[in-house]
Amino acid sequence: MNALHKSLLGWSRCAVLAAGAMTAVAAHAGKANDTLVYASDSEVENISQYHNNLREGVILAHLIWDTLIYRDPKTNEYKPQLATAWKWESPTALVLDLRQGVQFQNGDKFSADDVVFTFNYAVSPESKAVTRQNTDWIKSVDKLADYKVRINLKGPFPAALEYLAGPLPIYPAAYFKKVGLEGFSKAPIGTGPYKVTSVTPGQGVTLVKNPGYFKDSPQGQPTIGNIKFVVIPDPETRAAQLMTGAIDWIWRVPPDQADSLKTNPKLAVQSGETMRIGFITLDTTGTSAPNSPFKDVRVRQAVNHAINRKGYADNLMRGGSQPVYTACFRTQFGCDSNAAIKYDYNPAKAKELLAAAGYPNGFDTDIYAYREREIAEAIIGDLRKVGIRARLHYMKFAALQTEYRSGKTPMSFYSWGSFSMNDTSAFAGVYFKGGADDITKDPQLQQYLQTADTSIDPAVRKANYSKAQELISKQAYVAPMFSYSTYYAYNAQLNFQGYPDELPRFYEASWK
Repeated sequence: MNALHKSLLGWSRCAVLAAGAMTAVAAHAGKANDTLVYASDSEVENISQYHNNLREGVILAHLIWDTLIYRDPKTNEYKPQLATAWKWESPTALVLDLRQGVQFQNGDKFSADDVVFTFNYAVSPESKAVTRQNTDWIKSVDKLADYKVRINLKGPFPAALEYLAGPLPIYPAAYFKKVGLEGFSKAPIGTGPYKVTSVTPGQGVTLVKNPGYFKDSPQGQPTIGNIKFVVIPDPETRAAQLMTGAIDWIWRVPPDQADSLKTNPKLAVQSGETMRIGFITLDTTGTSAPNSPFKDVRVRQAVNHAINRKGYADNLMRGGSQPVYTACFRTQFGCDSNAAIKYDYNPAKAKELLAAAGYPNGFDTDIYAYREREIAEAIIGDLRKVGIRARLHYMKFAALQTEYRSGKTPMSFYSWGSFSMNDTSAFAGVYFKGGADDITKDPQLQQYLQTADTSIDPAVRKANYSKAQELISKQAYVAPMFSYSTYYAYNAQLNFQGYPDELPRFYEASWK
């Protein structure tokens, strides 16, 4: 029985469950009730974007909050959002004029106080932010006037505008100070196109259109009245509920399911390559075990030769996925694909390298993963062919991240979407610059990235990113595998457009 037949049988079983589960969700989904219900497999532990790494949290954040600057996803042009103008006062000082007349969803007026509070809080130890790589270039923020601020940088950081247009939303100072982080995560307030009406652990988040959203927003005005995010871990159940009308939109649909959903006239299916990269981390320093095989560069190179990148992209991911050999996405500034070794799929070469490293019969190890179990299992199958016998530990992202940052994972299957930022610093800087997710701790590599991140000369930035990519590749610190493609399946009555930055912009969606 092939995968498609198995999938269809699974749907038929799940459809019975879905029909019985269409309680409140079904009663409120769809065009008739002006409610877009979308489902995903992962629950956001904290809805604050400074305290969340999951893509689901990034999506919600762009509905609830605005950023100072907006990057047009079609042209990549920076446009005024909460800031109306900006100017570099010096290489380490950016002055921004702020938009007047904007209100938070609770009626508080937006002003410089909110920008100063948000960023100074985010970079402080007391915030316990988990996305410090997005703000570690900020030293402090000063209020110059009621609607003017200065962002002081720790050093030159040419990618500052890209970050300000990405994962750095502005919070309401007075409200946050009153309710604290815990209260804010349960009842968040922003200036964005949608307002949260409830956050229910284990179930999801409901939002309603913000009637007071400022008219000059470059995002435009939201159209759909209500949005509901629901957590449905099982992909077959998600597909079944989409077919029965309980939900309106799903993504990361397996290719076989997507092919079958295309035949349903009540549904639309869309796909395309995204900026997200799938890769394998390797314990290069031996923290998981004193005698870790991955301390030997030849073993790491063997892993790179053992994995069938093109096979994963063509047969498992599909929909535009491509093999990847760099620790960055090709459109990101500074991503030099020519600097990396293109490790071919060569099991014989992998075996030679393992034998040279003292493992002629291979070895046993563990591999950790939190998503796309079928990809993790394919990786295990390829590794086994060359003698690396990996046992899978499949867990939630938060648990895996704890194990990874504690140095307990000899191998792990990760993915990274760079918070949709089109700059190599958003990938390489996270995993190789000495932060919590850098398990290589290579001082030379950190120096290349520091120079690239802080130089105001684009040529110097590119040259050092190239050196960094070359070093990462030669040392095989990770095994980049493929770019993700995303299949979206949704109610055919919905107007929806996906983008390569893997950010569904539901504020652009509308009913036909």
